[in-house]
Amino acid sequence: MTSTPSFAFDLPVTRHTLSNGLRVLLHHDNSSPVVCVSVYYHVGMRSEPRGRTGFAHLFEHLMFQGSGQMGKMELVGQVQSVGGTLNGSTRFDFTNYWEVVPSHALDLALWMEADRMRGLDISEVELENQRDVVKNEIRVNVLNRPYGTFPWLDVQERAFDNWQNSHNGYGDMVDLDSATLEDAQDFFNRYYSPKNAVLCVAGDFDEVTALQSIESYFSDIPAMSPPERPDITEEPQLSERVYSKVDPLASRPALALAYRTPERGSSDYYALGLLNGILTVGDDSLLRKELVRKKGFTSSVSGSMNFLGHMHNAETPLLLTLSLIHDDKVDPGSIIREIDEIILSLHASSIDPDLLVRAKTKVRSGLYGLLSGSGYPRFGISDLLCSFELLEGDASLASSIPQRFDAIEIADLNRVAKEYLAPSNRTVIKLEAGAK
Repeated sequence: MTSTPSFAFDLPVTRHTLSNGLRVLLHHDNSSPVVCVSVYYHVGMRSEPRGRTGFAHLFEHLMFQGSGQMGKMELVGQVQSVGGTLNGSTRFDFTNYWEVVPSHALDLALWMEADRMRGLDISEVELENQRDVVKNEIRVNVLNRPYGTFPWLDVQERAFDNWQNSHNGYGDMVDLDSATLEDAQDFFNRYYSPKNAVLCVAGDFDEVTALQSIESYFSDIPAMSPPERPDITEEPQLSERVYSKVDPLASRPALALAYRTPERGSSDYYALGLLNGILTVGDDSLLRKELVRKKGFTSSVSGSMNFLGHMHNAETPLLLTLSLIHDDKVDPGSIIREIDEIILSLHASSIDPDLLVRAKTKVRSGLYGLLSGSGYPRFGISDLLCSFELLEGDASLASSIPQRFDAIEIADLNRVAKEYLAPSNRTVIKLEAGAK
């Protein structure tokens, strides 16, 4: 077994469940007088019913437009007035809302999150307004932007057969236009329930006092049972899928190879995460050395197992997607052959052990990056804890991430490369540049 130095990645968490089903996570860290309050609702793009694409994203916007005791955008103003910051996002499997505030403002953040969990105050005018905001976001980020759907929307729609996985979670304009105020209220009643949520407090706070406040603000919110989770399973892919598309705004061609992943939490899943690091992360990555430095086909190569986050905060099925924008004089077929040759080299049992050691070092560095929360104190910790609570049923399992990677051996890399990085398990998107 290839050994790597161990490192501290202990995320101690106290878990509670209120009488209405709300799961509460408390992570204490008094290294600075800051606290992050996060609420994760187990509803995302893959939860949407047919005819309501983009609704989870639309609803994220509506959650800032007023609740029982707060007016439109008042929550934002209150957080900013105490020197805090906040945001919300819609992912494949959840929608989250969070605030990072000074420790003395914890009670305020808890009260505000409870107020909007209790019920929203949405008017027809606000629904129309936020629908236009989302539609404009689609125009700016997708429709009127070079490579706007590449690669994540392109590969999702073509690599998966189950509509829950393959539909455009950003939203179809027709679906967004047809959403009514009654639809919004029904969506809230079904999914924004304490039983469908996880509340996490991470940072500098007194646990006894915080839990008393949580009980006071949240415990009397009605415990409505959420609907049954949608079936997101996929039948095995048996042959390669190849598609071409023209992007009228793109100035250079692009290529994406998307491979279906193993099941979340499995040993194979973590082996694939290491393979992604070997192939695409850092100047020493195999694809960067071959395609960028040696062949000069492209200036960069990207690899991702989750376009809307990272490999630890999504359910499976997912896709390990390798993508690049390349020189227009290079045939995409030649790039694919080079990639296949590199992957074939990972089948050999004689693979250099140092390759695995470096991959595990990259993982450790990446985990520290996740903990930083992109510069928002405690948010990265909260994200991992909430994700493991929602998706694996126990937030404390987040502390086992390093051990899951450390258990991978060279034989695991060989086997997973053969089984999952195979042409029969991938979808290829060849994007042609259409800009004049």
